[in-house]
Amino acid sequence: MTKIISIANQKGGVGKTTTAVNLSAYLSITETPTLLIDMDPQANSTSGLGIEIDANSKTIYDAIIDNDSVDKCIHKTNLKYLDIIPSTYSLVGAEIELVPQMKREDRLKNVINGLNGKYKYIIIDSAPSLGLLTINVLSASDAVIIPVQCEYYALEGLSQLLNTIRLVQKHLNSDLEIEGILITMYDNRLRLSRQVVEEVKNYFGNKVYNTFI
Repeated sequence: MTKIISIANQKGGVGKTTTAVNLSAYLSITETPTLLIDMDPQANSTSGLGIEIDANSKTIYDAIIDNDSVDKCIHKTNLKYLDIIPSTYSLVGAEIELVPQMKREDRLKNVINGLNGKYKYIIIDSAPSLGLLTINVLSASDAVIIPVQCEYYALEGLSQLLNTIRLVQKHLNSDLEIEGILITMYDNRLRLSRQVVEEVKNYFGNKVYNTFI
């Protein structure tokens, strides 16, 4: 059975893409069939895995907007057990193009359903926003990992993400759960880092991973 894990936080620069790429890579190294889906228009996961996109390349945009076959959108990587559905800057316009669509929140879920359990894990790198692309990601996921950066405004906006997750759980995906909270950019020498960790642990308890990045 495939487990679908999204990496989400509407705040940019917290380590979503780094987490998605490295988690996918390490799963593949253990010979676990893994698919990384890049749902960020910046396409950093795509370039990070050395995938070059040209005018003829099929991407996640083609799958969710043009209903292209998902198999045509899957690209091989240099790692035997890791495939990717790349992103493209065209995904910027997808937010608007999805608005008039029927069941627009389920477009990514339908794409993943077309994979027929081909992978053990699907990791999704989400956009730094709480728009329709991220709603699609959360709607399609079994669990979400939330990277939290150790900086002054780390917790600002986190309540918005949690509220969005609760709304998705209530209306779109009752099975969605928080897999864990990942502390990133941690520096034990800084009091601020230790304070952020303390606040996050006070709120999330044992959902906070023991490993800090």
